[in-house]
Amino acid sequence: MLIGSKTPYFPTIHISMCTYIIMYMATMTLSVPDDLYKVIKHHNEVKWSVIARNAMWEYASKVQILDSILEKSELTEMDADEISKLVKKSIREHHENKSGEMA
Repeated sequence: MLIGSKTPYFPTIHISMCTYIIMYMATMTLSVPDDLYKVIKHHNEVKWSVIARNAMWEYASKVQILDSILEKSELTEMDADEISKLVKKSIREHHENKSGEMA
């Protein structure tokens, strides 16, 4: 108790805790054309790794959606080849008819 006080004295202790979350990431080396490399080097204020990572995540999410669709599909590779042939044939016939109309 403090002298002359009727309440007990409890010192205040401030505890500061810092929590660090360390996230390890794999590294990747990319090849880029020389003209793109010049732009990247000229703009070193841009965090190009963040730009690349975001672009890869965007594309990866589209691939994952496609994967989930294909997992449920009962279409075989032979079916896909047959559909491809029919589509190509239809496109060819369409263009042949267009060119025949122009003549």
